[in-house]
Amino acid sequence: MSIITIEELPARLSGGKTLAGLDLGDKTIGVAVSDRGFAFAHPRPVIMRRKFSLDAAVLLALLQKENVGAVVLGLPINMGGSEGPRAQKSRAFARNMAGVTDLPFVLWDERLSTVAAERTLIEMDFSRRKRAGKIDSAAAAFILQGVLDRLQALGVDAWPK
Repeated sequence: MSIITIEELPARLSGGKTLAGLDLGDKTIGVAVSDRGFAFAHPRPVIMRRKFSLDAAVLLALLQKENVGAVVLGLPINMGGSEGPRAQKSRAFARNMAGVTDLPFVLWDERLSTVAAERTLIEMDFSRRKRAGKIDSAAAAFILQGVLDRLQALGVDAWPK
């Protein structure tokens, strides 16, 4: 496993692979997966965190089932641009995953993704209780959609044939 740039992603996504997005929390891991056309991010059920080895096993099984070729991990940058303890936890998670998978990871600035996800769920009239169960995967979908939009902006020539 390696940490790669967004520009390196298209080369890793040939052969019908999809792209996954993760929103890493202390208690849950929000997950979203792209379609094969790399146009839309689709939320998946959250993974309840227990300990790293169990979390990694559940996550890797899901990624394999979804035919994922690379993973986008939300990097919680502070509004001022600095990295705090949460960003360090995300970087540590990516390093720890290196020991259990060859999938490449992209770190993506996730500022305000949870806020945007919460607003969307409120607009969809989800109750507070229902939002609590969906917020992390919705945030992962926002993170992933940002990357998909950026990849589209890079141009169709960047996509594998």
